[in-house]
Amino acid sequence: SVAGFCLQVRMMLSFGITPLLRPGGTYEIDLPRGSGVTVLLKPATQALPVKLCYIMSKRWETTLSIKAGEKKVFSFSCQDPHNYFVIEIQKNIDCVSGQCPFGEVYLQPSTSVLPTLNRTFIWDIKASKNVSLELQFSLSRLRQIGLTENCPDGVTHRISGRVDASTMVRIGTFCGNGTVSRIKMQEGVNLALDLPWFHSRNVSGFSIANRLSIKRLCIIESVFEGEGSATLMSANYPAGFPEDELMTWQFVIPAPLRASVSFLQFNVSNCVKKEERVEYYIPGSTTNPEVFRLEDQQPGNMAGNFNLSLQGCDQDAQNPGILRLQFQVSVQHPQNDSNKTYVVDLSKERTMSLSIEPRPNKLKREFVPSCFVCLNSRTCSTNLTLTAGSKHTISFLCDDLTRLWINAEKTISCLDHRYCHRMRYSLQLPPSVFQLPVQLHDFTWKLLVPKDRLSLALVPAQKLQQHTHERVCNTSFSYLVASAVPGQNLYFGSFCSGGSIEQIQVKENISVTLRTFAPNFQHESAKQDLTVSFIPHFKEESVFTVTPDTKNKVYLRTPNWDRGLPSLASVSWNISVPRNQVACLTFLKERTGVVCQTGRAFMIIQEQRAHAEEIFSLEEEVLPKPSFRYHSFWVNISNCSPMSGKQLDLLFWVSLTPRTTDLTVIILTVVGGGALLLFALGFIICFVKKNKKKKITKGPAVGIYNGNVNTQMPMQRKKFQKGRKDNDSHVYAVIDDTMVYGHLLQDASGPFIQAEVDTYRPFQGPTGDFPPSPPPTNSRAPTVKLATDEPPPGSPPESESEPYTFSHPKDGKVSNRSTDTPLLDAHEPTEPGE
Repeated sequence: SVAGFCLQVRMMLSFGITPLLRPGGTYEIDLPRGSGVTVLLKPATQALPVKLCYIMSKRWETTLSIKAGEKKVFSFSCQDPHNYFVIEIQKNIDCVSGQCPFGEVYLQPSTSVLPTLNRTFIWDIKASKNVSLELQFSLSRLRQIGLTENCPDGVTHRISGRVDASTMVRIGTFCGNGTVSRIKMQEGVNLALDLPWFHSRNVSGFSIANRLSIKRLCIIESVFEGEGSATLMSANYPAGFPEDELMTWQFVIPAPLRASVSFLQFNVSNCVKKEERVEYYIPGSTTNPEVFRLEDQQPGNMAGNFNLSLQGCDQDAQNPGILRLQFQVSVQHPQNDSNKTYVVDLSKERTMSLSIEPRPNKLKREFVPSCFVCLNSRTCSTNLTLTAGSKHTISFLCDDLTRLWINAEKTISCLDHRYCHRMRYSLQLPPSVFQLPVQLHDFTWKLLVPKDRLSLALVPAQKLQQHTHERVCNTSFSYLVASAVPGQNLYFGSFCSGGSIEQIQVKENISVTLRTFAPNFQHESAKQDLTVSFIPHFKEESVFTVTPDTKNKVYLRTPNWDRGLPSLASVSWNISVPRNQVACLTFLKERTGVVCQTGRAFMIIQEQRAHAEEIFSLEEEVLPKPSFRYHSFWVNISNCSPMSGKQLDLLFWVSLTPRTTDLTVIILTVVGGGALLLFALGFIICFVKKNKKKKITKGPAVGIYNGNVNTQMPMQRKKFQKGRKDNDSHVYAVIDDTMVYGHLLQDASGPFIQAEVDTYRPFQGPTGDFPPSPPPTNSRAPTVKLATDEPPPGSPPESESEPYTFSHPKDGKVSNRSTDTPLLDAHEPTEPGE
C-alpha cells in the first residue's frame, strides 16, 4: 500500500540508505544446477490490485518461479514493484543423504542481482535423528519477540524445528540486539530471514555446526555481558508446547552478576502420565536438578551459569489442555544489603497476609534492574506473599527499595452474634509491617458480621474528616471505607484525621483500608486509633454521627459520590448542635437531577427536640435553601431505583455560629408565658366550677361534713357533747330524706337504687397534712353490712354505733320537694293547710 511504501522509505532513510529504483529496469537471475535453490516472485499479501503492476517475462504474469538450473530475464510494468511483489529464495539442504555445508551460510543468489523487493531467505535443513544442528549467530545476538510483534529494523529471524519428519515446531521469532547466541535442534531446522527491500544486508549472519544428539527438542543459549534482561518463550508460544517434549535454556552469567527468574505467563495441560515441571541446574546446589512446578516461586539471586528446562507430559487425549510458558531472566549487580535478612513473624496471626510488590514504574529506560524479594535467599520473585501462622526470613535483591511497597490484609469476623455483641477491636497496625525497609502502601481490615444479625460501628480516637473536593485530606494517611458484601459496589468515602465525624455505623460487611501517602505516616498514625465494635443490626446502609467544629465548615457527601448512591439505599447523618450555637445547613445544588425508574427518592430533616419532620422529594422538588437549626437534627436521604445516568448524589455542609438572644425575643417570651399562665389559670377555674355544678345536679348528696356548723339550737341545751364525747366528726349539716326513708320508696314508681347500709365508725388512725381524695363514684365497690356483734378484724372497738344509709339515684333526677328541717330557723314551723 502507499502507506506501507512511505513507512519503508522512512525506515530506509533512517538507516542512511538511498533507494535505488530502476524504473523499467531488467533483471536476470541464473541459478546453478544442483544448487537446491528456488526463487519465487509473488504478489505481496497487502498489495494494491495486481492489475496496476505485472511481471514482464515472456508474457505478463503475476507470479514468476525460477528453479535450479534455470535462467530468466524479467522486468516490471511499474516503477514501484516493491509495493506489489515480494521475493522468496529457498534453499533445501539434505544432511541425511548428502554432505552438510557446515560453517558460515551465504545469501544465494546475492542481493545485488535481486530486484528491490521485500526478500525472504529460507534454509530448510534435514538431519538424522542421532544428529543435532547448531545455529550460531555471529553478526548479532537475537532477541525473542511475540508472534504479533515487529522488529524495529525489519530484519526478522523465524526459526522452526522438527519433532518428526512431517511435523514442524516453531521455536520462535527473533530480532537483533539480544542475548541468544546459539540454538541447537534435533533432526533438522528451518530458518527464514526476512529483509526489507531497502536494507543493504548481504550476509546471513549465522553459521551451521554439526553436534551430537541433544535428546530434546532444542537448546537455546543466552549470553549476558552485563546487567540486562531477556524475555523467552516456550516452543509454539502462544500455542501449546509439544506433548511429552523437553526444551532447555542455557544462561551464561558473568561474575559478579546475579540472575533471577520470573514467570510472566504460563498454562498447564491435563496430564495422564508424568508431570509438567521446570528443572534448574544451579552452580553450588547440592540438590541438582532442582525441580519446581510452574506455580511455584522460581529461584533468584543466582551467581554463575545455570540451566532451565521445561518438561511436558503425556496429555489426556479427550481434554489435552495447553502447556505454555513465557518468562523473564533479569541479571544485575548484587546489592550491598542483599545478604541482609529480615524476619517477619506472623506466627501469632491467623487471618493475615502480607505481600511485597513493585510500585508502578513510570521511568522509561533501556534497562531498569528488577527488584526481587527472596525467601530463604534463593526463592526470589518480584512479588512475594507471606501467609499467617509462621515466621518468614526474607532478603532483597534491589538497587532501590523505594520501588517496592507492602500491601497487607487481615480479617476480623463474628461467627456467632450471641458472643460478639458489643465486642471491640482496635484497628492498629501490627509491628511486622514496620520491621521491613519497605514502605507500607495499604493495610486492609475485612470486617465480617452475620447477615441481618449485627452491624458495625467505627469510632476514631480523633474525629474524622471526609475527603471532598471542597476540603481535601492533606494528611500522610487516610481510611478508605467500602462495602465487602459480594456484588455490592458501595464506597462510603475516604476519611482522615482532623474533622467532625465521631462515629460511622454501617449495616453489613465492610473493608477499612489504611492507605499511606508519606513515609512519616507511622508517627501520625500512632495518635489515631480506630475501634470497631459489633452493634445491633439496623436497616440503613450507614449512619454518620457528626459534631461540627465551631471554626470550620463540615462538608458531607453521599456514598458512591462518583457513581451515585446505590438503588434503594438509605443514609443518615446525626448532627449535634451545641446549646450556645446555631447550625446553618446548606446544599450545593438546587436540584439533585435524579430520575427514578421505580420508587421515590426523598430527604427527611428532623430536629430532635421539635420532633417535626420536613420531607422533600428529591426528584420533583427544589432542595431547601440555607436554613438555621437551633437543636441537634437528623438528615436522612433515601434513594429510589434511578435511571441510568440520572444517579443520586448530594453534597451539603454545616457551619456553626454563636447564638445571640434579642431583647424583643425576651419580651415576647415573657408576655407569651404570662398569657399562657393566665389561660391555664382560667381554664382550671372553669373546670372546677363545672365540676361543682355537676356535683350539685348529680343527685342528692350522701352527706357533707361541715366542721364550722353550730350544732346548738338557739336557746337549747347542747345535744352533742364534746369528745366523742368532744368530737364533732360525726355531725352532718345535711341529711337527705331519701337516706332516712329510702326503705319506704322501694315499691314506689320511678328510679330508685337500693340504699347502701354501713355502720359508722370514727377514724382513730394517724392523719396526714392533706385528706385523702375520695374514690370516684362509679368505681366504688359494694360494701358488706356488718353485724353489730361482729366487728371487723383489726378494727378498734366501737363505743357508739349509728346506722347510716347512702343512696344514689340511677338517672340523676332528684325531687325538688324539700324534705329537710332547718336546724337554725328562728321561726316556728307553720302548720300545713288543709
